Amino acid sequence: MQRDKKSARRDVEPAPENPTEAQEAATAAVPGGPLSTKAYDKHLKELHIELVKLQEWVKHAGLKVCVIFEGRDGAGKGGTIKAITERVSPRVFRVVALPAPTERQKSQMYFQRYFSYLPAAGEVIIFDRSWYNRAGVERVMGFCTEQQAKGFLMGVPLVERAIVDSGVILLKYWLEVSPDEQTRRLKGRIEDGRKIWKLSPMDLKSYDRWDDYTRAREDMFKASDSAWAPWYVVRSDDKKRARLNLIRHLLSQIPYKDAPREKVKLPKRHIKSGPPENAYPAKVVPEVY
Repeated sequence: MQRDKKSARRDVEPAPENPTEAQEAATAAVPGGPLSTKAYDKHLKELHIELVKLQEWVKHAGLKVCVIFEGRDGAGKGGTIKAITERVSPRVFRVVALPAPTERQKSQMYFQRYFSYLPAAGEVIIFDRSWYNRAGVERVMGFCTEQQAKGFLMGVPLVERAIVDSGVILLKYWLEVSPDEQTRRLKGRIEDGRKIWKLSPMDLKSYDRWDDYTRAREDMFKASDSAWAPWYVVRSDDKKRARLNLIRHLLSQIPYKDAPREKVKLPKRHIKSGPPENAYPAKVVPEVY
């Protein structure tokens, strides 16, 4: 039996108001295709809400969380960390990006300068590069001896076992980018005045050492991908999808629930109308925009 025209019309989706909306809707629905900004923002907002819940539970339960970000130059570590931290408190989610070691630190036990940054109760520490510098850039670029690098690879599983045994939730992410995409991003840093600070002399020296870094990465995985501190690889050629997938995975690895919280209600207040008496002649920023 044929349906009447009215019921048929009810099954038809309303057309988007403009072609841009239609294009975004179609793009967002293509598996593996570019993710529209609208879809990305929607998913990121949902994940941000969960990150805030996680934050409150970390404070309430006294959890200690340490997240390590490693990857090739231009793999998107900074943007991913920013996506994680932009809606949470910097007092709970603290980012650690250490400069090159001083001469004094070079004389210390290698792990020593990192230990003071490990989380206390109620903290999430995010390392933008970490002690794995020794397995990567230091080894490839000759800043440590081969003996030092191999000693690090032998010892790091034991150090991380001690960290985990102390009650720290340790998560390790490697962001992997393809050679062509890395080239595109590094060129973008050269051409964009907002990004030029991201391009260091070390990035340029490392650019022609792709295969050396690949071998160093594989040695690192073999030595330190342990049951208590496994590595998780994130394909990051598509920045938006990489950020969403990583945040979703991070949330799945930390047990949390809604922390108890009193209902918030703003109290009444009374404000005197008009400017205050003897108002101070403060300097006002010109409203150019």
